[in-house]
Amino acid sequence: MDIHKQAIGARIDWLFDLARRHGENFRSPEAWLARQRYLAEHPTAIAVLKCMDGRINIPVATQTPAGILMPFRNLGGMFDLGWPHLGEVLIHHVLKMTGAGRRVLVLITYHWSRGDPKRGCAGFRYDTAAAIAHTQAIRHQMSQLFGSCHDSVYPLVCGFETDEECLALHGPDGEVLDLSQFSAADAVTLEPRLAALLPDMPVQMRADLLPLLRGNLEHMDRIRTQIARGERLLDIEHREWVICVGRGFDFLHTPNLALIIGPYSPDLADPVRKAAGIIHSNMQAGRIPEDGFLLLASVPYDEIGVDRARAEMKARFLSQFAAEVITQEQPALAKKMTTRTAVLDWGARSLELIDR
Repeated sequence: MDIHKQAIGARIDWLFDLARRHGENFRSPEAWLARQRYLAEHPTAIAVLKCMDGRINIPVATQTPAGILMPFRNLGGMFDLGWPHLGEVLIHHVLKMTGAGRRVLVLITYHWSRGDPKRGCAGFRYDTAAAIAHTQAIRHQMSQLFGSCHDSVYPLVCGFETDEECLALHGPDGEVLDLSQFSAADAVTLEPRLAALLPDMPVQMRADLLPLLRGNLEHMDRIRTQIARGERLLDIEHREWVICVGRGFDFLHTPNLALIIGPYSPDLADPVRKAAGIIHSNMQAGRIPEDGFLLLASVPYDEIGVDRARAEMKARFLSQFAAEVITQEQPALAKKMTTRTAVLDWGARSLELIDR
């Protein structure tokens, strides 16, 4: 079943069922043990700064178990570590990980399309050079914030080509390891290539990065098979019908489903406005039905009591704020909007609706 073609009510029911199944799988004994085993073998904590584009799904593209990669999303992958909330959340995460004796690898990503520039990053007006320059600026900020030796926190610029969903790693000297040049059969050559590209990366961290690259080669082989069969075209075009605002959306592991906006930028209205424009374009082009779209706000919490109450308050604010922006900017589109507000029990990955 192509969920993008269903009526909006069926799509929303399907989405929350997806969230329920994701939480159940995440909480299962087997999944918990798999994560514990993975983290024991690969102790490096990995965070990913990425675009809100629904096609950018790094855990799926690297075949990494759910709950391993810490996501940070914003329009175009645009971030500034001077933003108050982003800086607080990132530093809290880094201190928590390093306090547990773990190094932190931060993948600073940009994305583009090899087949058609217009399938690239709309946030940068499809200018890949500008996107790369921005990620390099973030890398510089990371070095200023956490130190230039990169022994504890290593910022790594990483491209994501959306047609084949392959990674391209940028070394500190300008060299690039483009995985699109390889196949799964080349996985045995990755270790020396990675050592040559990133000689300043701690050895354990390189060992913990390798599984992501091997997984990406296997994933990319499957994508290439889909392309050869003519099954890939719609998956590389925008077909999103959900706007997500906040955090805690890692259950959305289906490509081209949602535009995810992290609550980081001081100008939160800008990514909401642009996300609404993408939804409108998807409807006009016939890529999704015109009967409606979903605005979903979510905020995670770690503990019951004050922490959860604060999450509810913030989620309601984000929901109301985003709805008002969309109504002001695109009143006709707003009439097709269904709004849901939720909090997420982070430890259990349980999405809890608080407003319908």
